[in-house]
Amino acid sequence: MNIFEQQKERDEQIKKSMSTIKHLVAVGSGKGGVGKSTVTANLALGLAKIGYKVGIADVDIYGPSIPTLFNIVDEKVEAEEEDGKTLFIPFEKLGMKIMSVGFFVDKKQALMWRGPMASNTLIQLLSETKWGELDYLLFDMPPGTGDIQLTLATQYPLSGALFVSTPAQLAVADVRRAVNMFKNEQINIPILGLVENMAYFTPKELPNNKYYIFGQGGAEALSKELDIELLEQIPIAEEMSNTNKNGNIISLSIDSLEIKSFVSLAQKIDAKLNK
Repeated sequence: MNIFEQQKERDEQIKKSMSTIKHLVAVGSGKGGVGKSTVTANLALGLAKIGYKVGIADVDIYGPSIPTLFNIVDEKVEAEEEDGKTLFIPFEKLGMKIMSVGFFVDKKQALMWRGPMASNTLIQLLSETKWGELDYLLFDMPPGTGDIQLTLATQYPLSGALFVSTPAQLAVADVRRAVNMFKNEQINIPILGLVENMAYFTPKELPNNKYYIFGQGGAEALSKELDIELLEQIPIAEEMSNTNKNGNIISLSIDSLEIKSFVSLAQKIDAKLNK
């Protein structure tokens, strides 16, 4: 099989694996540590809460966080045969389907991937997972503008991309490059908007107070500069930190500012993609 036949077979495999999914949404950031995976997980829960069938594909091949967030780090992936092919069965938790590159690597070892290896692993993971019918599949991308982003943007029918930043100027500077990559005329993926995570802190005992620990106005200024919508400002929450640390994603039953923010974000994304 020559290179052109291999590419054609790969394209057909991608098309078939994604054919039962209505919307593919990439979630990215300019740098690590801004809470991109936490936003992805809670956005998925928000979409599920308003009635949609949702999946999460953790394609952050250098630092997969989704297994930890959902407390499924040590689980073993099962597979089944279908039409002569072996397909991975995604985990189901809180009504969502979850697959991560982290399920296939030793969590104690550093993940060292060259570009082609990373892209091929991504395509294999996504194409050989039995997703079934979904309304939304969210891709938790690595930070930055590397091979994974390029593969997703050029080979998958993305409905749009969402970017996460903190108010800090360093995070804002890095996310600017990530957004501009997807806005490039050769890629041209719709930008759904920007999420400012860790926007402020409000103590429970002082519900009317806001403390801007990481600065103020950075993401808002960037949204105006790039002409994209600032969809939501997610506050810092002690409950969020505790649930992430303990390996259990925060429950949407908690009546708090951050949960209301994630449900609002889900509704805004849904309104943009289902006009």
